[in-house]
Amino acid sequence: MAVHEAQSYKDPGTFEEQSRRKFLANATLAAGGVITLVLGVPLVTSLIPESLLNPGKSSGGTWADLPKSQFDKIAAGGDPIKITFDFKYADGYFPPEADEQFVWGIKLTPEQERNFKARRPDLYALETRVEYPVITQSYVIFSSICPHLGCRFAWVPDAKRFICPCHGSQFGPEGAKLAGPTPRGLDPLPFREKDGQAQVTWIQYKSGQAERLIVSYS
Repeated sequence: MAVHEAQSYKDPGTFEEQSRRKFLANATLAAGGVITLVLGVPLVTSLIPESLLNPGKSSGGTWADLPKSQFDKIAAGGDPIKITFDFKYADGYFPPEADEQFVWGIKLTPEQERNFKARRPDLYALETRVEYPVITQSYVIFSSICPHLGCRFAWVPDAKRFICPCHGSQFGPEGAKLAGPTPRGLDPLPFREKDGQAQVTWIQYKSGQAERLIVSYS
């Protein structure tokens, strides 16, 4: 009686055939991964606001008008002026919502402008600089958020400096750190004048560290 040797369900073939099949399988998986990555990147990036994909560029945010009656007080020179304005905040796919915010603006004297870089080296150093002009036509607009822990500071005329009531951080009129636990000076915001209208882009930076990291744009 003939003895038949049991055969596997599927013959694996020779070593060369196995290697060829393994190569083709790996190539197919690799190609599929590339296609998934290529198709997935636009989907992921479409979920992220364009402003956050291009941090540091004021064009990524929206320009909000500063009330002329308030801005004219800055143009007159002197102490920094608080300016309250409305802006629209967009968050992903949600419709833009109107919000109220305020900033501090100052028109630098010729001497302040000449010495600004020396007094605010943090705005020009590699790790802490901003990617937009800090001074525009002698004007500087500061965020009203203290870089220490996010409280709101105010200009104190008698002391001739900005003072945060929460933890005592103090800043000069150019925003330079003078005292307190703040890790950096005040954060300037993008500013421009277009067709006679003063405009600002609201940016929120991360508090509590020397490096400027953008948390959100308006």
